[in-house]
Amino acid sequence: MRDWAVARRERTRHLIELGGLAVKAGLVDLTHDDRAAIYGAFLTVADRLRGEERANALALWKRKGKRAFEAEQGDG
Repeated sequence: MRDWAVARRERTRHLIELGGLAVKAGLVDLTHDDRAAIYGAFLTVADRLRGEERANALALWKRKGKRAFEAEQGDG
């Protein structure tokens, strides 16, 4: 397989996984699949990451996400 095809597949897989996280977090259902609302939420997160509270926000979100992944594995 050519390098560009491999890179394209990897990018596609990455994007699908990120979309899966939006679904897993409940954003799709909670917004009734409103793409503008979801995009606005992502923009709000990005703004926070550009601010002074970046490190605190990342630490909090990482902890919360890690716990959720662990709880999900415990349920399965």
